[in-house]
Amino acid sequence: MFAVCMGAILPSPPGRRHRRPPGTASAPSEHVGGAPYGGAMDLRIGGHVDQSDPVAEAAARGATLSQFFLGDPQSYKGPVVAYAGGAAGLRAAAEAAGVDLYVHAPYPINVASTNNRIRIPGRKLLQQHLTAAAEIGAKGVVVHGGHLGRDEDAAVGFDNWRKCVDGLEMPVPLLIENTAGGDNAMARRLEAIERLWEALGRAEGGDAVGFCLDTCHAHAGGHDLGSVVERVRAVTGRIDLVHCNDSRDVFDSGADRHTNLGSGHIDGADLADLVRAAGAPVVVETPGGVEGQGADIAWLRERVG
Repeated sequence: MFAVCMGAILPSPPGRRHRRPPGTASAPSEHVGGAPYGGAMDLRIGGHVDQSDPVAEAAARGATLSQFFLGDPQSYKGPVVAYAGGAAGLRAAAEAAGVDLYVHAPYPINVASTNNRIRIPGRKLLQQHLTAAAEIGAKGVVVHGGHLGRDEDAAVGFDNWRKCVDGLEMPVPLLIENTAGGDNAMARRLEAIERLWEALGRAEGGDAVGFCLDTCHAHAGGHDLGSVVERVRAVTGRIDLVHCNDSRDVFDSGADRHTNLGSGHIDGADLADLVRAAGAPVVVETPGGVEGQGADIAWLRERVG
């Protein structure tokens, strides 16, 4: 499986979090609202790239953003800035080039878990990534919604998310991504996303949490791509980032396997329509490196414009 997975929200000053009344929807970001882009060049788009030089990787793809890991995506080890100039150098280089940066949190993080050995280290690691993301000037940190075991009470998982957000300092927005599989996943089915957002509405700082919509995950998770933007936004009040990926597998398969745009089981027109409707920045997490992702970025720009 290909390793995967801009924020329109403005980061809060370090150490501060916005708060909204319990149970209310967060304010939508500047890209949210369903209005189409003015043209293809207005689309903030990039790829999931190697972390050593995300600015150069964006330039190689003709892109205006980069998403990347800070360190080993399969480890509980803390974040590492691999850029030669360090955190300050990466921030300055990205600003000078007009490239927006996004951090993807490591895969082992599952703050919904009932297992203390998974949940507690995951919370710590997530906080470390939020702090490091702020240091490089990132627009947000993307994290998977997580899951519980088949026979565990999902309500515990949603409340664990509330507790997690209650305890986080979020100098940049946290963007929860929908997932493709798992019968007891926190962010696969729309009903689960609704329960998750209700729990987040009771958390201090819950309004600093946004949503990342992955098209492959939505397709594999059983969502109609023609209506998913409207339905998700009705629950969350926002879509802050789109992971635009085709799927190697059929609808509702539960399989998280990305492929290049126009080469999988998702209709190309549906992908373009979804991106246009979401009105949010886009990351392609597709195979092929510079060549493959560069072609996907050009493919999408041509159709969305």
